[in-house]
Amino acid sequence: MAKFKFKPHDLQPWQTGLFWLWISILFFVLDQWTKSFAVEYFTTPGNPSVVEVMPSFNFILRYNTGAAFSFLAGAGGWQVYFFSTIATLVSLGIMYWLYTLPRSNRWLGCSLAFILAGAIGNLYDRLTLGKVVDFIDWYYQNYHWPAFNIADAVIMLGAVMMLLDGWVNKEDYASNDKSSSAPAGDSNKSIKDSDKAVKE
Repeated sequence: MAKFKFKPHDLQPWQTGLFWLWISILFFVLDQWTKSFAVEYFTTPGNPSVVEVMPSFNFILRYNTGAAFSFLAGAGGWQVYFFSTIATLVSLGIMYWLYTLPRSNRWLGCSLAFILAGAIGNLYDRLTLGKVVDFIDWYYQNYHWPAFNIADAVIMLGAVMMLLDGWVNKEDYASNDKSSSAPAGDSNKSIKDSDKAVKE
């Protein structure tokens, strides 16, 4: 049985998927700035409650105590702590996942960085406000999609990228699974060879 290794390789942090954290930082800042602007604008007396950007697309102000796209927003309050805990665990898991990836795995690294940005963006709202700020209103005729924000959007983007990565590279991942089930000596040799290739 394979043993869990906290340090699965000898790569430096900048040689791993942690390199792509700049994407997480960029979109976290963008998410918080747009939310702050929306709150300031829509809570200023005299400003309209709805800003029409283009057909089927408005800016509004909504507060969400649930998950993305207002899921469980009407629950009794427990969901704030529940989703905060989930977001914290997911963020830590993604950080470790990025650490296990070589930087050359750009597509998966970027997708994880997008998801991390969104998870931390909404987590920050829950910890500081007890709710998430939403301001994007997308609709078709009389149907309005639940209001969302930049964090929700990049989570969805990252999830779609991960699905595409799994579909496009399914054969590579299948071969990696087979190699991971090989004898310990062979698997250790392959890990060392991979580390050497990345460093070169």
